[in-house]
Amino acid sequence: MQKPPKVHALKALVASVLIAIQCAAPMLNPAQAAGLPTLGDGASSLTTGEERRLGDSIAKELYRDPDYLDDPVLQEYVEGIWLHLQSAARKNGELSPELEERFAWTLLLGKDRQVNAFALPGGYMGVYLGLIGVVSSGDELASVIAHETSHITQRHIARMLAQQGKQTPLMLASMLLGALAATRSPDAAMAIMMGGPAAMMQNQLNFSRAMESEADRMGYSLMAPAGFAPQGFVSMFGKLEQASRLNDNGSWPYLRSHPLTTQRIADMDSRMPPGKRAAAPAPTLEHVMMAARARVISNSGVDVLRQWAVLPRSGSFAGQPQTEQLSQLYAATLSAMQLRDWKTAREMVQRLLTATAGDAEARIQAQWLNAELEYRADNPQAALAALPLQSGTPAGPRAEPRQAGPRQAPARDTGPSLATVNVVEHVGPRRPELLLKADILLKLDQAGPMAGPLQTWVTEHPADGTAWQTLARVWRSQGQEMRALRAEAEAQVAHYDYAAAVDRFKAAQDLARKAGAKADYFEASIIDTRLRAVDELLREQLRDKTINK
Repeated sequence: MQKPPKVHALKALVASVLIAIQCAAPMLNPAQAAGLPTLGDGASSLTTGEERRLGDSIAKELYRDPDYLDDPVLQEYVEGIWLHLQSAARKNGELSPELEERFAWTLLLGKDRQVNAFALPGGYMGVYLGLIGVVSSGDELASVIAHETSHITQRHIARMLAQQGKQTPLMLASMLLGALAATRSPDAAMAIMMGGPAAMMQNQLNFSRAMESEADRMGYSLMAPAGFAPQGFVSMFGKLEQASRLNDNGSWPYLRSHPLTTQRIADMDSRMPPGKRAAAPAPTLEHVMMAARARVISNSGVDVLRQWAVLPRSGSFAGQPQTEQLSQLYAATLSAMQLRDWKTAREMVQRLLTATAGDAEARIQAQWLNAELEYRADNPQAALAALPLQSGTPAGPRAEPRQAGPRQAPARDTGPSLATVNVVEHVGPRRPELLLKADILLKLDQAGPMAGPLQTWVTEHPADGTAWQTLARVWRSQGQEMRALRAEAEAQVAHYDYAAAVDRFKAAQDLARKAGAKADYFEASIIDTRLRAVDELLREQLRDKTINK
């Protein structure tokens, strides 16, 4: 069911919130409920640690939001784009070693259909499936991510927070609570937001025009070095300009938090070499499949799914371009899967496999979809057989570097550190296949061999909560309850739920005590060490809440 425009408008404030605030009138204390940390004197610049700390607090709430989505296939695709843009920023001298080390550089996907993306304090980025589903190419998607990346590398959030003074974290909390509440009750969201005058100043929740222009210019400079067509910036601006002329129905909230001006449009257009301005980048086959996946996952309406499921059977299908055919076949397969129409899904995926035979990356995506289909249809043996024989590092502009999984950097200037940033080429299975294969083998009660690859993965990607949870299920299937409890605890740490993590660590500790001499001494030592470190983080988290009361 389509959400009312008011819900779209309120949810769009996630982007604004977390970006810029132009009014700084004194407020009540809505931050008390959010438990945001105290940042000290807002008149001075925030340290990178303070900014990260604020971002962690906001991310903790977003992880708990029903719209948060970890779809491994889409996560890898979007994160692959972002990692290349980060690499370009590093080469251009825009990403300092300090920011690379201390910021989270973590991507959060939201399954809502709104066309939006946003930067958060401390190196977090949010992308809604609505944006992935509407852009025509990976280059257009890269242009939006490049713009938001420049907001992060130039520390626009911290600069605006410093300008607004120490009341700003309270205002951020008010807007954050309203945006999150909008997923459940628009009226409740509005009531929360009315706790501060910022609720009546939505149009002022934007970066300054100077910062927007700076993010445009610097984002544009990342495109070519990252392997993306700069024309994607111009064509995306064209889409936004066209949308801004239409009546605002809540479907383009990106325009509210990033209002276009004729100067910005002209600036981007003038940067294109003569003769290339009108050439919009062509989409890859992989992109059209990922856009189709985003559209289906974000739209659960039965009537729409039924239409998509049979669209490739129409008489006009054969006359469509190859990209449109693949888009329709992927959407039809996934829609039929959602409807549990296994016969139609198998028909469509076989046509998709045939159509992708000449493109290596598109073929892998089709094979993953086939395996996912058989897994959902409770046919694990067929699902295992459907997995690609090898699906190493993807080809194309995303091939180097690749780190398909969340990263976690130290969240404090001092104190215990959970992990360090690892930018390492992973030569094992790619994340979507790793997690799917583990699920399949768990269903077959043959998951033991997956413990090693999953352990290697979480060692390199300690903030991957989903991988930790999968590893916990694998350990439990092998009768390794103590290891399973530790993995569950690490999954909670990855999402900043330190109280739940401490609970799991203590349960593992109790289990080790009961086992006595039979306990795994090495595992028990790890649990004791991690419990002390996370317990200290929990105390800091509780102190922050107490200070804000």
